[in-house]
Parts: sequence; C-alpha cells; structure tokens
Amino acid sequence: MRDVREALMIARNSEGKLVRRPLSPHIQVYRWPISMALSILHRASGVALGVGTLLLTWWLVAAVSSDDVFEQAQWFMGSPIGLLLLFGWSVALIFHFFSGIRHLVWDAGIGFDAPTYSTSGWGVLIATGVCTVLVWVVGLMTW
Repeated sequence: MRDVREALMIARNSEGKLVRRPLSPHIQVYRWPISMALSILHRASGVALGVGTLLLTWWLVAAVSSDDVFEQAQWFMGSPIGLLLLFGWSVALIFHFFSGIRHLVWDAGIGFDAPTYSTSGWGVLIATGVCTVLVWVVGLMTW
C-alpha cells in the first residue's frame, strides 16, 4: 500500500510530464529575509509599546496620587520583574524608532534594492543594540 504523502509529491510540469514536487521549505532550510523579520518585529514592537505605555501611565498616575502609592510603583519598577519590563519596553521603543526611520526613508523611495535594505536592516538592529545599552548604562549610573 502506497503512502498518501508519496502520492501528494507527484505533479505534472508545464509539458504534462509527471514529476516529483519539492518539499515545502522547512524551518531548518528556509531563512527569513531580514526585511521580513524586521517588518514583523516592527509590528510586534508597536504592540509592546502599547502595553508598556500602560506601565508608564500607572507610574505617572501613582506619582500624582500619593506618596505611598508612588513608593509601591517605584518598588515594582525597581524589582527584577519591573526592570525586565522596563528593559523590554526600552528595546521596543528604540527598535521601533530606528525601524520607523527606515520606513520613512522607504516612503521617500530610497533604499529598495536588495543590498541596501539588507544593510539598513542590520543597521537598525545594531543601532538598537548600541542605543539600548547606552540608555541603560547612563540610566543605571544616575539611578
């Protein structure tokens, strides 16, 4: 008895001859182009910014509420979970900023050839990393 999957591998080419179809790209073989990955990350960072803004709003409301409420908010922000959330929010903010600049350049019609969009994509990632580290080093030194 033949395996059904084997039957699904058979197809006809444009000349009508039977041929074996290739397998679908597998996760270990297929690599996402940098622009596709960054486009998805740009959208995800936008969602993360929305969620992170709720944290910022809570902190600001606590600041105008009372000293006790603000102390609780400050304690949470200084806790390991709070610092992790702040770090993630800052990465999302900085990445979204640089990725947005990249999109603005594209809106001007510049940088659509393959080497340029690949280079600008890596530039966004490098700039995000460098600026995030800089912000956190300065922030922790002044804390």
